Amino acid sequence: MTHQAHPFPAPRPSGFPGRSPRGFRPGNTPSPVSSNKPALRIIRSKRGCPSNASPTSSAHKLFRLFGVTLFCFLLIGKSSQAGSPVDFNRQIRPILSDNCFQCHGPDGAHRKADLRLDLEEHAKSDTRKERVIVPGEPGRSAMIGRITTENPEDRMPPPDSGKELSPEEISLLKRWIAEGAPWSRHWAYISPRRHPLPSVRNTEWPLTPIDFFILAQLETRKLTPSPSADPATLLRRLSFDLTGLPPSPEEAAAFLGDTSADAYERQVDRLLGSSAYGERMAMYWLDLVRFADTVGYHGDQDHSVSPYRDWVIHAFNQNMPFDRFTAEQLAGDLIPGSGIDQKVASAYNRLLQTSHEGGVQLKEYLAMYAADRVRNLSSVWMGATMGCSQCHDHKFDPYTSRDFYSMAAFFADLDEADHLTGGADNSLPTQRNPEITVLPPSYRARAAALESRITALETEGTAGSSGDLATAQLSDRIQSARAELEALRKTARRIMISAAVEPRVTRILPRGNWLDETGPVVEPAVPTFLGSLDVKDRRANRLDLARWLTDPLEGTGRLTARVFANRFWYLVFGAGIAGDLDDFGGQGEPPTHPELLDALALDFVESGWDIKLLMKRLVMSRTYRQSSQVSEELSREDPYNRWMARQSRFRLPAEFIRDNALAVSGLLVRETGGASVRPYQPEGYYRHLNFPPRTYTADTGTQQWRRGLYMHWQRQFLHPMLKAFDAPRREECTAQRPQSNTPLAALVLLNDPTFVEAARVFAEKIVTQPGTDPSRIEFAFRRAVSRAPDALESRTLGGFLSSTRNRFQHDREAAVKLIRTGTAPVRGDLDPVELAAWTEVARALLNLSETITRY
Repeated sequence: MTHQAHPFPAPRPSGFPGRSPRGFRPGNTPSPVSSNKPALRIIRSKRGCPSNASPTSSAHKLFRLFGVTLFCFLLIGKSSQAGSPVDFNRQIRPILSDNCFQCHGPDGAHRKADLRLDLEEHAKSDTRKERVIVPGEPGRSAMIGRITTENPEDRMPPPDSGKELSPEEISLLKRWIAEGAPWSRHWAYISPRRHPLPSVRNTEWPLTPIDFFILAQLETRKLTPSPSADPATLLRRLSFDLTGLPPSPEEAAAFLGDTSADAYERQVDRLLGSSAYGERMAMYWLDLVRFADTVGYHGDQDHSVSPYRDWVIHAFNQNMPFDRFTAEQLAGDLIPGSGIDQKVASAYNRLLQTSHEGGVQLKEYLAMYAADRVRNLSSVWMGATMGCSQCHDHKFDPYTSRDFYSMAAFFADLDEADHLTGGADNSLPTQRNPEITVLPPSYRARAAALESRITALETEGTAGSSGDLATAQLSDRIQSARAELEALRKTARRIMISAAVEPRVTRILPRGNWLDETGPVVEPAVPTFLGSLDVKDRRANRLDLARWLTDPLEGTGRLTARVFANRFWYLVFGAGIAGDLDDFGGQGEPPTHPELLDALALDFVESGWDIKLLMKRLVMSRTYRQSSQVSEELSREDPYNRWMARQSRFRLPAEFIRDNALAVSGLLVRETGGASVRPYQPEGYYRHLNFPPRTYTADTGTQQWRRGLYMHWQRQFLHPMLKAFDAPRREECTAQRPQSNTPLAALVLLNDPTFVEAARVFAEKIVTQPGTDPSRIEFAFRRAVSRAPDALESRTLGGFLSSTRNRFQHDREAAVKLIRTGTAPVRGDLDPVELAAWTEVARALLNLSETITRY
């Protein structure tokens, strides 16, 4: 039967999905995932990306291209086996885009033979001497003749292009033409539409509409979903995905002991309501918008930007609708009645790299800034690579140079005069006017209340009071309120904001050359093939652009929703439904489950752009709750887990790894918001920074143990710990971090003072537990990975403890040196040798693959 129910109905009062979760009951679960976990392993499994490859590096691009090609081959093979009709968007377009569009695509300036294969009417035209594609007749189609001929003069792609079609691709093109060469617009530019829930044979497995779409594909491929993860693993996964932090031992124990039908859903709601949720989501958003504490170019000086991070955290925690979230960032200064929060949000437009040297060329840097903003906007909100149309029309997608500079014109009203014309500015932080001074959001209401209280008390004093005692008490109250207000005001920070000025003239720059002013003048406009803005006879502005991006009827709101539904899926499944999170164009990977992605996008829009609701629906699915164990069958049939017959496992992001160690040790400071912090860092790391020269000074006190989200982000000299675990420098949009596996990562976990200090504080907790060594090992293991060790793990750690204890008994000085790492006070009532020995055990636990892996 075909299910016609609305794919994502509004949640019932008891919460999505309106049914009691099945397949999970504490105390009645499958064998623990831990049965196949390593006992004491430092080397982590290698994943995905080449070592040290950034999202913009040549290695990463080659890897992505390989991944897309392999994915298409998998699709080709499966389609051929199943005998199903060829799908143009998923199987044919990628072949044409990769092999043909560079010479026969959108870029008119470099097009060969006046032939376009990206447009159906051109490819099937019967006015050419040779008909390239004759629907239903591959034998008469010049395309087939050209890709199969042995004559190198006629062969396509040309031998000197470095491209060659595989036999499978040639066979698929023949099949496609024989089937009538059905064509469709590129999938990313087709507005999402509703699809009925697919039929499935195993009707007991799906819990939510998501599960129907996933299971239907699995059954087509004769794959079976994995069983549910055990409760401890599931809670740990959920906690990392929604907050970036591990569950506390108390939270884990409470969940494992909760046998109610809605136990899991209540954990979901608890985590979504945590302030840590906003911090977790902000970390990803800051990657997208290239947030950093420094300017990037030349001297890479600090700039004033941290209140923007607070705004992002607050917006996610308050579940700000995504359309408003977009408008306040792109055009907070243009929103009628704009307040402080909107102006802080508008700092988005100032996050790009800038230069503050004295000899900058004004026109050059204005052109660089404009291009940077178009690249980021198109990557973040459109999943597009518009940067490829800066110098010429895009070779693979319908974006033209006119589109690029018309988009740049939206930002021509931003005030850039001060720092580009004011000469060199080597101050720390550098001045990037316009700027304002703001209090943290949580302090503003209190400050306003104190100001009102002081006024009322002063009024009372002016009116007169009875007795010297009353007067003295009134004066004390006024002074106390003033002191508190002054303390609050000291927490105020500067932030650069957007301010509109008379728009600068924007021209198309031939070949991107800022010295060439012969190009035509353009006005703000959206890409032509995506429509237009109805602004009557006035100039369009950034607020019009923001509304167009989220307008599901007159703009590209549904396309934007698809981009972000795909990214939110990535956050909780480890990969997008469409594999390339920042490229929905011809060179990107098509979605494995397009109907599901459409449903998620439409649901996101129709919910009022409710991010928390979408996240909840993802994690409430049975697809999400599957075990991440890889069977031999799945390793063979779906090595990259594109069909979701299991959950994914992957190393935690850099900041989470740090946060996890601090949380396990008990050092983590859970204060939300605030200025950037400076953790321990190798001495001399900044020795090559100039204009001005600077010396890094690590923070002291509780600032040292705040979440990684708040770490100082120096673009040119990213903190070594962040760098070792693949955090980006944030020079460009990063929608998906690479995953490298290098010895440096293990060395960081063993030797970075933050991790050594965390291990020592963790050891203090272990040592002060009553009981024997085995019971303490179990306590430590549970705290580190949320489960008890098995017999082998316990014996291994016990032997390691004995050997380190013996070593430190013979080298007490080394024990004392080890436990004095960091600034956290060392307990004086503990034996240094015993503490050092357990510190080594704690270091080993913090270096386990399981500790830094999300299962």
